[in-house]
Amino acid sequence: MSNKKNKKLTLTQQEYQQIQQQREIKKPVFKNCIKAFLVGGLICLIGQLIQMFYIRYFNFTEQTAGNPTVGTLIFISLLLTGFGVYDRIAQFAGAGTAVPVTGFGNSIISSAIEYRSEGYILGIGGNMFKLAGSVILFGVFSAFVIATLKTIWIIWGGL
Repeated sequence: MSNKKNKKLTLTQQEYQQIQQQREIKKPVFKNCIKAFLVGGLICLIGQLIQMFYIRYFNFTEQTAGNPTVGTLIFISLLLTGFGVYDRIAQFAGAGTAVPVTGFGNSIISSAIEYRSEGYILGIGGNMFKLAGSVILFGVFSAFVIATLKTIWIIWGGL
């Protein structure tokens, strides 16, 4: 803490902060980053295997296999969330499960499960996209910005 803040605190408050800092549990940041990276990478590897399956057995191209792959990954995350497995994986991996598209599916189904007692319309329908709505909004906005920059880049010839 900075000395300015410590001067404003009473002696008892300063002693309390010292005790708190001594007993505070240190978070293993590096370990958590490694777990998130490995689990997020495993989810992406599974997605790649699903995409290769669609290409090989259903005659999709690399460009067209993306949509059913994303749908399959979201469906798998919905099932795992419904059975309570995804939450255990997320507790272990942290952001590694939130970043891939499976985190989007998890956020939607978790809201649906939480509000199902309030009914289909006001409960599930009204609350299902509260968290997912921001993801959709920022995803669409980011895509717009990138497409605009790419269009400018192509029109002006890559200044």
